[in-house]
Amino acid sequence: MGSGAGSFLKVLLKNFDVLAAPVVSLVYPLYASIRAIETKSQADDKQWLTYWVLYSMITLFELTFAKVLEWIPIWSYGKLILTCWLVIPYFSGGAYVYEHFLRPFFINPQQTINIWYVPRNKDAFSKPDDILTAAERYIEENGTEAFEKLIHRADKSRK
Repeated sequence: MGSGAGSFLKVLLKNFDVLAAPVVSLVYPLYASIRAIETKSQADDKQWLTYWVLYSMITLFELTFAKVLEWIPIWSYGKLILTCWLVIPYFSGGAYVYEHFLRPFFINPQQTINIWYVPRNKDAFSKPDDILTAAERYIEENGTEAFEKLIHRADKSRK
């Protein structure tokens, strides 16, 4: 009985990357993404949308260089560590990669025209969530105190 359990443990440890990778890279992010969709916060939406973009890029890299990666025995462990870094919110790896590498590549601060941006309708009949989105963006950029001051000034000007 002792050798059977030991053999099982050896097989489990030897194939840890194969067993853990789908849970870390797909199951948990899928669960967290569904939860993020159901909240009103944009922060978790950005976290998981960024994760899926990066995961897609890793997958495309793997598909492109599959023959080369077969020769690197630690690739699966490296990918598992990278995926953990991207997935675990404590590290915010996805946000770091996006802010420092992807965003500067796709959004050039000197260029005022962004071809990836699709503007919303700016008419009088805009959806109420446009106002909420603008308020969330203002709070993210300036903080809640600045937003409260803005509302206070608006209330004073109405009186």
